[in-house]
Amino acid sequence: MSGTNRKLIITLDKVLANRNNMTQKQLAEMTGIRTAAISELYNNQRNSINRDHLMKIADALEIDDIRELLHIEKLDA
Repeated sequence: MSGTNRKLIITLDKVLANRNNMTQKQLAEMTGIRTAAISELYNNQRNSINRDHLMKIADALEIDDIRELLHIEKLDA
C-alpha cells in the first residue's frame, strides 16, 4: 500500500479565534516563531511540523491537550 489516506490538520485558525481573535503576528511575537512559519501552520501549508514550534505555541496559548491544536482527517478514497 502506498501513500496515506489520512491528513494531519492544524487547527490554529480556530484556536486563535477562540483566543479573542488573536492575530498570527501576536502569536509570532509571543512565541518567537517567524510570522511566515505561523502563517504556514495557520493555513496548513507545512509538510512537516517542528515539534519545538508546537511546544512554543502550546505554552503561549496554555494548551494542555494537543487535540486542541491538531487532528487527523480521513481522506476520501
